[in-house]
Amino acid sequence: MKKKILSLLAAAMMVSTLFVGCNNTQQTPDTDTAGTDDTAPVADDAGAGDASGQTYRVAYIARAQADSFAAWLANEMIAEAANYDDITLDVFDGEANDEKENTMIENAITNGYDAIIIQANNGEAQRPYIEKVIAAGIVCIVTNPRVDGIEGVSSVDADPYEQAAVNARAAVDQIPENAKVVVLNGPAGNFHSVERRNAWQADCFDKRPDITIVAEDIANWNKDEAMALMEDWVIAHGTVDAIISMNDNMCAGALEVVSGKAEYANVLSYGVDGTAEACLLVEEGKMTSTALQSAIDLAALNLDAVHKLLTGEETEINVDIPAPLINADNASEYVEMYRSRGLIS
Repeated sequence: MKKKILSLLAAAMMVSTLFVGCNNTQQTPDTDTAGTDDTAPVADDAGAGDASGQTYRVAYIARAQADSFAAWLANEMIAEAANYDDITLDVFDGEANDEKENTMIENAITNGYDAIIIQANNGEAQRPYIEKVIAAGIVCIVTNPRVDGIEGVSSVDADPYEQAAVNARAAVDQIPENAKVVVLNGPAGNFHSVERRNAWQADCFDKRPDITIVAEDIANWNKDEAMALMEDWVIAHGTVDAIISMNDNMCAGALEVVSGKAEYANVLSYGVDGTAEACLLVEEGKMTSTALQSAIDLAALNLDAVHKLLTGEETEINVDIPAPLINADNASEYVEMYRSRGLIS
């Protein structure tokens, strides 16, 4: 498994290199200086350039490079931006820290970017700063997650309820009677975290009152935090029948804790994102299912949207990507997708 996965080693290594330079870069803004499949949507005007000869500066403020999905998305944003000869994309790492991310948004405004794409760490914490982008007359897109209720903001996202619901609808028949389960949540107040948890409640737990949630906590999309929680839960509760996780990163961390424990040989586990690591775990029978949140599609739609907004083709865009279920029946197809992109050796 470790030999196969480049997405965790590479998501850290690639992101450390992806955030360097111009157009394929990450900088730290400074106020002192001015898949449902392996085919991403292709913008009709990609690479066509602007007839005026203008080049647009776009800032992408990513949630955190330590988050494997956020790292994948940042890499795909850079790859997609290369298709546009009139867009320069700079990528910034928010480090899963609201204060840092908010400062980066303010600095991007000060530095005069033509557009700012924001992957919020905590939508409500970023809301006032997103409003500042709009007030400054700068094109703004919120992505993964969207932040609703701000006039003039566009969004490129997925439906987080459906992402979890495709797992929950399967799990309602898979989880054994009178099961004990644990639940790993994303950040409090995060749109995707809240909606995924709502889906599990409505599409599984409410329909299966025999299921007991013996432990539930926030692990902030983070693998290490999930591992720490799972270590405590194993001691406190012994064997559980299922691990319900709002993303793949946390699910993989929990599974790592119980790997090799005979009493956990048949544990069910569910995630969201369809990361390379998760697809391998599903293919190997170690994880039950996940839902794809394609960073390839998100990146293509983000760059297509920002280009249309900057050139005046559109004034507001709100679009979602689909959320196909990945399970034992089709995991190999997604593993091959990652292999073809160099993310699995």
